[in-house]
Amino acid sequence: MKTIALIGSTGSIGRQVLSVVRRHSDKFKIVALVANGSEELFLKQVEEFQPAFAALVNEEAGKRVAGNIPQGVRFSYGKQAALAAIAYGDVAFIAAAGFAGLEYSLQAIEDKKPIALANKETLVCGGELVMNKIKGAGIDLMPVDSEHSALWQALSFRPQTPFRRLIITASGGPFYGADEKTLKSVTPAVALKHPTWQMGAKITIDSATLLNKGLEVIEAKWLYDCPLEKIHTVVHPESIIHSMVEFEDCGVMAQMSYPTMELPIQLALTYPQRLDCALKPLDFEALAALHFKPLKREAFPCYDLALSAAEAGDNYPCALNGSGEVAVHAFLREEIPFLAIPKSIEYALEKTQREWVADYSALVQTDGAARAYAHEYIAKNYGK
Repeated sequence: MKTIALIGSTGSIGRQVLSVVRRHSDKFKIVALVANGSEELFLKQVEEFQPAFAALVNEEAGKRVAGNIPQGVRFSYGKQAALAAIAYGDVAFIAAAGFAGLEYSLQAIEDKKPIALANKETLVCGGELVMNKIKGAGIDLMPVDSEHSALWQALSFRPQTPFRRLIITASGGPFYGADEKTLKSVTPAVALKHPTWQMGAKITIDSATLLNKGLEVIEAKWLYDCPLEKIHTVVHPESIIHSMVEFEDCGVMAQMSYPTMELPIQLALTYPQRLDCALKPLDFEALAALHFKPLKREAFPCYDLALSAAEAGDNYPCALNGSGEVAVHAFLREEIPFLAIPKSIEYALEKTQREWVADYSALVQTDGAARAYAHEYIAKNYGK
């Protein structure tokens, strides 16, 4: 039985991890649960899965629930308590959202725990640092993003397999082909209606702006140790093909399924074995046709900014991510319009000072500065 320390249990990915564990309770056991807040859901999860250890990052929330933790479950709260959870289990499943996930990944490496990685910011912000540490620790990293899992599968679970191109697919989101007039009036409610995926709010907005696809390009660069020129993106509205690998003979391997995160989540825990995933088999006759369209940098400013940050290297991808988190959350709070998201990021990137990423503290500094720059832009232009 494989034991799991799940970091980010109450988020969209975390809840689906628990669904996989329920489906295969004879193969998986949750031995540590960590969440930021979401007290009611967290308590239900602790009650159901009875982990050896549970922690809430939010100290005030931790104090409120401490008296309700089931007997036999060790409980603590605060950031250090959450990091301590990584020591439990055979594998660390990092499903925490945003920049915060990076520190959990680094702790898992220090503890020499294999990582199932559902936090793309780990590699967007600290790609070189993290991958060097993983190689030094000699541990496995299993990608959970659907696109990167698809590439991993097409490469037969061997990232070092030679290839000509990685082809990452994008749904295009709800606004592919929309004109500026339409985009000016986009509200959070409209942007959160993704055409093919059900995800958390932050990643759904990133998918609408195509920032998410740019982050995935950066992630692929580090996961598969390849230059940006060997990574291609294409819009595939049906979201059936999750990504493809082209080899030197121009043969292409694609991974296909109906949109679901439970397949890559489960595979990260079972590979190379494949188990039932309660997923509907593809009905090829009903699909009728699959479509592919270009993803042009100039049409999606956030995507262009992500690629520019990747090309600049060093701490610029970290600044991209930090300012993007601020801008998206400001939009979700209706403090800025949709088109101000890329403008906030661009402002922060222009203000960012280049710095070599020597260690985690350098990334913390860049992240903090980029967030401050994004807030500065928003305050100057929208009084928030």
